[in-house]
Amino acid sequence: MVEKRLRKLGILGIISLLSYTAMVVFSPLAYPGYDWLSMAVSDLSAKGAPSEELAGQLNALFGPCGLVSIMAVCVGAAGCKSKAVKSGIYFFAAMEWVCNVGYNLFPWIQDAPPSNPQNIMHLVVTVLVVVFSLMSLVLVAIGAGKEQIKSLRIWAIICLVAMIIGPIGTSILPKAVFGLFERFSTFSAVVFNGVLGIYLMKGSFEVKEC
Repeated sequence: MVEKRLRKLGILGIISLLSYTAMVVFSPLAYPGYDWLSMAVSDLSAKGAPSEELAGQLNALFGPCGLVSIMAVCVGAAGCKSKAVKSGIYFFAAMEWVCNVGYNLFPWIQDAPPSNPQNIMHLVVTVLVVVFSLMSLVLVAIGAGKEQIKSLRIWAIICLVAMIIGPIGTSILPKAVFGLFERFSTFSAVVFNGVLGIYLMKGSFEVKEC
């Protein structure tokens, strides 16, 4: 009974993804002149941004639902035989906590330079989020090799490639497409959280399967 109830919490990973997607898609409506191709997602919720309030409302379920979902996944995967999969999921949970707590403590300040202490901390949080995400995806991709969760390995590789493409694109391509490639990185983690939620609902982390 408890296990079935735990599985149901995986739906929160999907809700988290939908909340974040709604913020990314609809917040620009409240930001005159916002160019999604060249501007970062964090600009939508930055302190002083015209869309700050709307972004906060649309993104309200992203953090809480994402955290509850990934913690349920951690519990569900506790009996998984693959230590790599378990470690990868735990690293992903750590990333979720750093992301939610860090960005709430240090939101980007729209009118301040990157050298502003709060903006520096925002960038530090971003680096930690990327590092934990990469470690998580690599471990899951390595560990999810058994037949029953082979598809999870595919998802991990897809999200890993997207996360790598993001910083490469933002660093070597023109600023005019910065926002496009930044979204590869941000969405890869959010999508993978939703994927883990689906696998939790399916019971794919039981000992007999993983």
